[in-house]
Amino acid sequence: MNHVPAAQTYREQQAGSLQTGDHLLLPDGLRSAEVHSVEIENDDFGAPAIVLATLTGGGMLRIAAGSSVRIEAAGSAPEDDAVEDMPDLRGAATPDGTRPDTAQDADAAAPLQVVGNHGGAAARPPAPAAVVVPPLPASTPAVVGPSAEDLDLIPEPSGTPESVVETVAEAHPDSVGVLLLADKLVKGINTKSGSCLKDLSDLAHELFVMLKDADGALAVADLLNVLPFDGNPGRWSSVEASLALSTYICRQTGQKERAAVYEKLLRAPDNQETDPFKARMQARVRQRSLNEPNLYDKEIFRSMDNSNAEAEREWRLLRLESLLFLRAHGGSQTISAGELERRIANELESVRG
Repeated sequence: MNHVPAAQTYREQQAGSLQTGDHLLLPDGLRSAEVHSVEIENDDFGAPAIVLATLTGGGMLRIAAGSSVRIEAAGSAPEDDAVEDMPDLRGAATPDGTRPDTAQDADAAAPLQVVGNHGGAAARPPAPAAVVVPPLPASTPAVVGPSAEDLDLIPEPSGTPESVVETVAEAHPDSVGVLLLADKLVKGINTKSGSCLKDLSDLAHELFVMLKDADGALAVADLLNVLPFDGNPGRWSSVEASLALSTYICRQTGQKERAAVYEKLLRAPDNQETDPFKARMQARVRQRSLNEPNLYDKEIFRSMDNSNAEAEREWRLLRLESLLFLRAHGGSQTISAGELERRIANELESVRG
C-alpha cells in the first residue's frame, strides 16, 4: 500500500540494509511502497554495488548499496489519525452557558471556545492544514505494440530453427566462434531455456559484429525477435539484445519500417503495467537507466592499462550491446541518436580490428 510521506515519520538507513516489509520512500518523494524482496548485485571485486528492491504489487528500484534511503519508522502513524483521536468539542458550552449546536441565530456558527484550567478562554485548536500533494510526473508516451501488418515485415524462418543455425554455420566454416555456438544449438533449440536464448543472441552478434554477415545475423535474430515478453528478465535480456541488434542492422541497410517493428517489440514490456502510479515510477526508473547507462569505461581502461586485449574486446562487446540498446530507444536525454551512431561505429571498428 502506498502512503503520503508527509503523514509518516521516516528514518534514514543505508540501502544495503533494506529488508522485506520495509516501507520505502520512492524516488519522487511523494509516496512510499512496501518492499517485497531484496537482491544484492556485487561489483567485480565482490563488494555490494546495487540493491534491487522489488516492490509489493510490481515494480523494481535499483539503488546504490552505499546510498541513504528513507524508511517508514516503526509505530509511526499518519497525522490524520491523530486528528481523529482529539476530543469532539462541538457540543462544549461557551462562556455564556449556551451550546452552539442548539442556538438558532447566526452567532451559533461562531468559532467555539473552551474554558482553560485557569478560567481564561482559549480558542479551539485549529484543524491541521490539509496536505497539498503535487501532481505526479507524467509518464513517457505510451508505445503501441506492433500490428499484424507490422509483424508481416518479419520474414518467416526458412525451415526449423536448427536448420537456420546450420545454414549460417555452413556459410562460415572457418569461424571458430560460429561453429562452437552452432554445435550446441543444432542439437535442439529450447526457447524456454535462458542459456539457449543467450547462445542464439551471441551467434547473431558474432555473425554481424565479427563477420559482417547482416543477413545471417538477422536470420538467427528473428528466431528470438518474435518471442513475447514472459515476465522473466533473464530470458528477456537475450531477446532484448537481439531486437536492438536487428534494429541497427535494418536501419543501416535502409529497412526503416522493419526497424520500427523491432523497436515496438523492444518497448512492448514498458506498457504492460496498468496501474498509473506504478507505470509512472517504472517510466522514471527506465529513463534514469537510459540517461545513466553502464558503458564499462573503467573496465575497458583497466584492460588497456594491463595490455589485456582479449578482456578489452569482451568489455567493448558489452559496451556495444548497451549502445545498440540505447539506439533502439532513439537515444536518451543525455546521449543523442547521432552521438550513439558515432559511438557504435567506433566500437565496431575497435572490436573488428
